[in-house]
Amino acid sequence: MKNLTKRQTEIFNYIKDEIENNGYPPTRSEISKTFGFKSPNAAEDHLKALKKKGVLDLAAGTSRGITLSNQSSGIPVIGLVSAGGPILAEENIEKTIPNNPGILSHGIDFYLKVKGDSMIDVGIFENDLIAINKNIPVKTGSIVVARINDEVTVKTLTKISDSQVILRPENSSYSDIEVNPKKDNLIFEGTCVGLLRDFS
Repeated sequence: MKNLTKRQTEIFNYIKDEIENNGYPPTRSEISKTFGFKSPNAAEDHLKALKKKGVLDLAAGTSRGITLSNQSSGIPVIGLVSAGGPILAEENIEKTIPNNPGILSHGIDFYLKVKGDSMIDVGIFENDLIAINKNIPVKTGSIVVARINDEVTVKTLTKISDSQVILRPENSSYSDIEVNPKKDNLIFEGTCVGLLRDFS
């Protein structure tokens, strides 16, 4: 890759492979272990250098806050999500679209193509592309992408506790989804930060 040292290229490719295979980036400690660094600080130095060269974005305050720069990779559009696999697995990506930093103030990790009409009361319709940030902590009132026992859904988070999570569809024809995190396999894939609509 242009302007990267051999080691920087190796680290970038490792991070890219981890995101594609697992759906999330490695931690600084995992990078250090993989490349034989003595401490995570050495990994952090390499990450900062990669950010400076415009191929990575780093989010403060989270161990996995590493994303590929949209300038280098484009933003993936996720269509039908395969059961059991990471949401950013290659087979789920329909296409990538260029990033336009002027559209949204929040970082976008991926777009998810909406299926169904369960969110129409907040202006989200079938085939809309909702912009998702994986690093924003989920909170009540947010529109989130949740994976419940391998089924991916877009809903408004209305309650979150150790024993109960309630996800509300924004369509009176549908009922709330109640999840018990102790029994159900619940993963929050990200928070909605915007929307694109194809008028063609």
